[in-house]
Amino acid sequence: MNEKVLIIDDEIHIVELLKFNLQTSGYNAICSYDGFDGFIKAKDEKPDLILLDWMLPNISGIEVLKKIRQDSDLKNTPVIMLTAKNMEDDKVEGLEVGADDYITKPFSVKELLARITSVMRRYGMNLENSNDELSTGNLKLNLIKHEVKIDDKKVDLTLKEFELLKLLLKNRGKVLSRNFLLDEIWGYEYYGETRTVDVHIRYLRKKLEEAGANEKYIETIRGVGYKID
Repeated sequence: MNEKVLIIDDEIHIVELLKFNLQTSGYNAICSYDGFDGFIKAKDEKPDLILLDWMLPNISGIEVLKKIRQDSDLKNTPVIMLTAKNMEDDKVEGLEVGADDYITKPFSVKELLARITSVMRRYGMNLENSNDELSTGNLKLNLIKHEVKIDDKKVDLTLKEFELLKLLLKNRGKVLSRNFLLDEIWGYEYYGETRTVDVHIRYLRKKLEEAGANEKYIETIRGVGYKID
């Protein structure tokens, strides 16, 4: 294991704790203590995953996340938000901007490492050497290039949006519950945070519609989950 993890957090003791545990677990840990420097290091180092604190000096973590998601080289990099904020609206904001996961301080290092492993595993699954192309109507999902197109127009999706669409396409005609999607996509029990799925599905639908989807591909089964016919 030589996966590179970038830690962006201004609390030195937390950075040192994370660095020690990441290195002990076999990761290559890179550290930054403010948002501007962290973004530059992300551009230079091309990490496999970013641990990003919400409350940073000079520029907030959420603004750094926006810059990451708008950058052509970094937009598909998994990001786990670290924050003392624990209100539902804060979590939703992070997810809407493109966070792949969210953990509230103080946190268990063991749990965080498990989440990192899960995100790494899920990300790796999207890079499998497969010739499969999933499609429906004028939508095509290419597993090799990790891209989605409506007709010939590329649709920019976050990692989790891509995974959701892929899972729904692979299970066409089946209703997939929110809890199932949480477990499969996020890789661990998310303890009732089904709003996470709804937020990602809402933004996925919006992106498909804006790209010119000629059908409402993702159907909501009220009280149950989602499916693609």
